[in-house]
Amino acid sequence: MSLKKAIIRSIVVVLIATASVAVGFLIENILDKIDRKNHPQDFSQYVSMYSKAYGVPEYIVYAVIKTESGFDSSTVSSAGAIGLMQIMPETFKWLTTLLGDSYETGMLYDPETNIKYGTYYLSYLYGIYARWSTVYAAYNAGPSVVTRWLEDKTYSKDGINLDTIPYPETEAFVSRVERAADTYLRLYYKD
Repeated sequence: MSLKKAIIRSIVVVLIATASVAVGFLIENILDKIDRKNHPQDFSQYVSMYSKAYGVPEYIVYAVIKTESGFDSSTVSSAGAIGLMQIMPETFKWLTTLLGDSYETGMLYDPETNIKYGTYYLSYLYGIYARWSTVYAAYNAGPSVVTRWLEDKTYSKDGINLDTIPYPETEAFVSRVERAADTYLRLYYKD
């Protein structure tokens, strides 16, 4: 093989390697943009304010909002949960009592009010369970139900972690929130 052919072959190999790296970065950038579009940070001023106030990481609040309502403040579930963080009216009334407030249920459509009480509720549940996956289960199924599961060896070997979630809807909810939280953490909160 001549020197000229060897040089040309080397240049082609370098160009192919460079193009491969560039395409890899381009694909990673495109996927990152898609993830960011699918995982917005809407209502950031309220999420930031109430995350700090109640000690709940922002990425968790965003994950719950994304999972519960897809950032649609007018959402009402078939069970009657309202707003961004899908708070049940009875839970809202109880939370307003805990915080010494008196709001009407219709205020749950207001993003700030919904985020305030949803974040406070996450904080309250974390104070009881100290495990985010258990908090998500309680947020969905209710704390009395989750406490019963934790006391039952069928669902929890140690009384702290849920080994099995018997409600398929709650199991799916916990999984979706965990995936969303991981994505928010990766996209916006990792250095």
